[in-house]
Amino acid sequence: MQKTHDSSELIYLIALSLINDIGPIIGRRLISTFGSAEEVFRQSESALLEVDGIGRERARSIKNFNDWKKAEEILRRCRLLGIEVISEDNHLYPENLKTLQDAPLVLYMNGKVISRDRYAIAIVGSRRCSEYGRRVAEKLSRELSEIGMTIISGLARGIDTIAHTVALRAGGRTAGVFASGLDRIYPPENKDLIKKIINNGFVISEFPPGTRPDKENFPRRNRLISGLSMGTVVVEAENESGALITANYALEQGREVFAVPGSIFSKTSEGTNNLIKNGAKPVSCIEDIIEEFGSKLRGLQIKRGNNCRGTFSAKHGELEFSDREKAIIKMLEAEPLHIDHIVRKSGWSVSEVSSLLLELELKGAVKQLQGKRFYINT
Repeated sequence: MQKTHDSSELIYLIALSLINDIGPIIGRRLISTFGSAEEVFRQSESALLEVDGIGRERARSIKNFNDWKKAEEILRRCRLLGIEVISEDNHLYPENLKTLQDAPLVLYMNGKVISRDRYAIAIVGSRRCSEYGRRVAEKLSRELSEIGMTIISGLARGIDTIAHTVALRAGGRTAGVFASGLDRIYPPENKDLIKKIINNGFVISEFPPGTRPDKENFPRRNRLISGLSMGTVVVEAENESGALITANYALEQGREVFAVPGSIFSKTSEGTNNLIKNGAKPVSCIEDIIEEFGSKLRGLQIKRGNNCRGTFSAKHGELEFSDREKAIIKMLEAEPLHIDHIVRKSGWSVSEVSSLLLELELKGAVKQLQGKRFYINT
């Protein structure tokens, strides 16, 4: 049986994480030197000063720490809310995070980590995503979930929320990383989504309950999104966006970075197009992602052909299409089209086109957007 920390040691770990100038790297070094977080607090100032990176100011911060009531209250509140407080030697601590030099000393978690979650991909992108970005996020999240990969994201509006929602809809697993305490749901409209994630994955934070989603917390959150994953896919991102911060963390952590190419006229594609210029792998289908990992995915049962060209074999089985239905599908390969555009392009009547589109919708091959615009449901 794997060792887990008792309540006493957890109090000391929480206390160590509450000291502003003692981050995970220094904290782990102290624990490695003295054997436990409890022993760190028992050391003399001179003994602490013997540890590399511990100057007089840090040593005094440890010796003068007196916020034990706060540490105890955090643990008490977690128990009240059903939040797990886990350290690195707890079996629930995600395997992919353990390789990070600055992995949190303690994590706050709801849900359950399983061994398969090491096969994880982060999907991140713009909060103000375009229709194109939404469709790409849906496609990638659904198809990656279908082959058994866990989808990681940050629960933000836009691409993040789409990635989580579609993974669940596909019967897959997903994990969300908070930039606040787990009792401070942000954005608030994702409350029901988070409940579903807890039942089919997990949510985590390195921030204790009560922590607000302040601006400075998001970059720290982003390093955990990339750290939980084998690679990060950026679907849409403006320059200097949070999604690009996640991509940069992935590079620092030695993880793969993927980017979805976008229109040169779209502001939300500036960041992804620049990532590709700087060496990120462009993604047009999940095979672009799968092939990058090779034998690392040998624990997954991947049985797919090349689906980059929008074929219907994986999702639609052996459906048959008439010549006119095939013609409409071909028209919709590039982008959503208004019904009037399809009528003009085909030369058929409005009633004929409407009937064909309805048939394709019933077959699940085409979907309709607001304003009578249609696109391929790949």
